Amino acid sequence: MTTVSAAHHSVARRRRTRTTGLRRRSAPYLFVLPFVAVFLVFSVYPLIFTARLSFTNWRGTGAAQWVGWDNYTYLLTSSAFWGSLGNSGVLWLLIVPIQLVVAIVVAVLLSSATLKLRGLYRVGFIVPFVTPLVAVAQIWVVLFDQEYGAVNALLGLAGLPDVGWLTTSAWAKPTLALLFLWKTTGFVVIIVLSGLQSIDADLYEAAELDGASKSRQLLSITVPLLRRTVMFAVVLQTLAVFQMFAEPFVLTQGGPYNSTTTAGYHLYNHITRADLGTGAANSFLLVFLVMGLSLFFVRLLRAKD
Repeated sequence: MTTVSAAHHSVARRRRTRTTGLRRRSAPYLFVLPFVAVFLVFSVYPLIFTARLSFTNWRGTGAAQWVGWDNYTYLLTSSAFWGSLGNSGVLWLLIVPIQLVVAIVVAVLLSSATLKLRGLYRVGFIVPFVTPLVAVAQIWVVLFDQEYGAVNALLGLAGLPDVGWLTTSAWAKPTLALLFLWKTTGFVVIIVLSGLQSIDADLYEAAELDGASKSRQLLSITVPLLRRTVMFAVVLQTLAVFQMFAEPFVLTQGGPYNSTTTAGYHLYNHITRADLGTGAANSFLLVFLVMGLSLFFVRLLRAKD
């Protein structure tokens, strides 16, 4: 009887050990299960649905009609699609190079130990980024209105003619780019500041001992060692420029003459026309384009040993 009881206790102990081991092994998976569920429902499923939708003709109701590659063929032969990419490319040239130069210079100044009120200046640069975009765009409309804008009023005081900042093709893109620069440069400054903090201060001390000026230190030490940070900022801002929608939507509605119809705004036009299949194909083409540009910049700007 004692032997049987001992055997029962041994079996029960082994079962408890297996149960405890199973719980320990499954505990990490249970903790990440909510994230995985949310990711599958709100990221993976919409991605798969959009990929399938891009091969159909669907207006939001009824059955989707399978059209194969017709949506992609239509977009790749559409002057409106290529025009929107061209507008985004011009805006990229007006924004990203200037923004990087300004961000590096400002970040170096803000990191100077001799600068007073550095915290206040940093807050001042980040305030535009956290300000609601629609509110900023409305202010831009008031400032650059051709008839009642403050900018043209100042030009009038100086004896200069009015400028159609938002109503002429020549000035609409620069005005839009200026808004984007004012809104997001502070964010890039913060990114560059984080990169500056990773640079060893001994390098600057050695350069000073060798007689290097501040400008030489900037070009020979700061800029080369910021390659990874610059690469990260370029990829982020490239994505932001090609997704730009709210700025042209509030300021110009894509005009005049589609000169500010960005890639993001062109995608919105498909949605307003309930052309969801073509819109899905458009979104995937933008994803591939931005992915290709990002890989190009990563290869171009990656730090060398």
